Amino acid sequence: MGSRDNFMQRVGAIFDSHWLTNNGPVVQELESRIAGRLGVRNCVAVCNGTIALEIAIRALELTGEVIVPSYTFIATAHALHWQEITPVFADIDPATHNLDPAAVRRMITPRTSGIIGVHLWGRPAPHVELKAIADQHGLKLMYDASHAFDCSREGIMIGSLGEFEVFSFHATKFFNTFEGGAVVTNNDALAEKLRLMRNFGFAGFDNVIHPGTNGKMTEISAAMGLTNLDAIDSTVETNRRNYHTYKETMAAISGLSLIAYDETERNNYQYIVLEIGEQFPVSRDDVVKALHAENVLARKYFWPGCHRMRPYRDLFPHAYLMLPNTELVASRVVVLPTGTTLPAEAIETIASVLRILSTY
Repeated sequence: MGSRDNFMQRVGAIFDSHWLTNNGPVVQELESRIAGRLGVRNCVAVCNGTIALEIAIRALELTGEVIVPSYTFIATAHALHWQEITPVFADIDPATHNLDPAAVRRMITPRTSGIIGVHLWGRPAPHVELKAIADQHGLKLMYDASHAFDCSREGIMIGSLGEFEVFSFHATKFFNTFEGGAVVTNNDALAEKLRLMRNFGFAGFDNVIHPGTNGKMTEISAAMGLTNLDAIDSTVETNRRNYHTYKETMAAISGLSLIAYDETERNNYQYIVLEIGEQFPVSRDDVVKALHAENVLARKYFWPGCHRMRPYRDLFPHAYLMLPNTELVASRVVVLPTGTTLPAEAIETIASVLRILSTY
């Protein structure tokens, strides 16, 4: 979190203004600063990342089936299912953990209307290949960029790919607004549609011109966003330092590997993602149990995959047959603690537990 004093100054201004929500000046300032940082024309702030996904999907008028990875947070699939659209799970590339374009091609049917790529761990999805597939088959393309705020692809900030890119600013994200999210786009017409949809379809007083919902971000959430945006560079630097410390302390432990970030790009280093290889003497689940026993909150992220969670495991009981890489990666990944409150010595403690396990 950013400066308490800066946040409280903004809270005081909100109290003085008596403007708490409904597209207030703090929300507008946050949208402007985010759009400027990402190099996009439009940022539409909303109450959370799931609502951001839902209104973006509805604004694109997606129907029928939409291809998504199963190896993602469940909200990516739920945002489709909630609107009676079938999420069709395509496999991932085991090297990148992002959608495999060849797998996407295999899942296209006459009912397919779009593709939602996910920039997992902040590393960009294969946009060139996915765009080529979308263009060839007349599909709409958007991205769940919840992990990728302040990351770049080929030197350009993530935010301008596809028709939309969607961010989550949940409290667990390195950049947060307590709860919140945003949709960013260079398509002005679609952005205006999103602004209507997040506020019940109102265009001025007493004038509803579009179906909508209540997806507005509050002023207090935007104040937290601005405060954290002020501190974002130092937060990223701490995450980067933690990542390299993990990398150095674990380099000699056979059977373990940290996912690599492209150091020529901007990264937020938000996730410390460890893969437990087949040659490691204990299983991924035993690694997690051992770390939990030492009060280390390690997580089996996205385990066991959306396709094995309800309602999808009931709807598609044999989906796993088409998702061998998803099954493999989901069984190997552990996400380790990081962030500005992690003591430097904690990383060595975590590494020491892993060294002991490597001798079993």
